[in-house]
Amino acid sequence: MKTVFWTAFWVFLLDQATKYLTVHWMDLRNLGAIDVWPPFLNLRMAWNYGINFGLMAGDSPYTRWVLIAVALVIAGAVLWWVHHEPGGKWQKIAAGFLIGGALGNVIDRLLYGAVADFLNMSCCGLNNPFAFNVADIAIFMGAFGMVIFSPSKKHA
Repeated sequence: MKTVFWTAFWVFLLDQATKYLTVHWMDLRNLGAIDVWPPFLNLRMAWNYGINFGLMAGDSPYTRWVLIAVALVIAGAVLWWVHHEPGGKWQKIAAGFLIGGALGNVIDRLLYGAVADFLNMSCCGLNNPFAFNVADIAIFMGAFGMVIFSPSKKHA
C-alpha cells in the first residue's frame, strides 16, 4: 500500500503545484488565456462546477458537496479494492494516480468551489474547446490502469 500512498502523494502535489503556478502565480484567473505553443498547448482558465466536460454543472453548494462526497467514496473504494484484491506494482501505481487526482480536485472544490481547469490542447485543424488539469489526466490514467493491471479472476 506504500506504493499507492506515495504515488497519490506525488500526483496530488504535482496537481496542486501546477494549479497554484498557473492560477495564482501566472495570474491566469484574471488573464483568462495564455498562448504557450498554439494550437498544441494553451492555458485557458475554466472553473468546472460539474464533472468531466462540465456535465452536471451548476454553481450550487449542493452539487459541490455531492461531487466532493462522490470523489471521496471513489478514492475509498479504490483503496478497498487494492487492499482486498492486491495486484502488482502497476495496479498500485494506477490506484495512486486515481486517488491523487481525485483528491486534487476535491481540494479545488473545497478552496474555490469548483475545479480549476487550465490546459487546452488542439491539433490538426481540430479546435478543442475544453480545458482540463493534471488531476484529470491522473484520474483517467489511474482508472484505465486499474482495469488493465488488476488481477484477473479465474473462473471454473
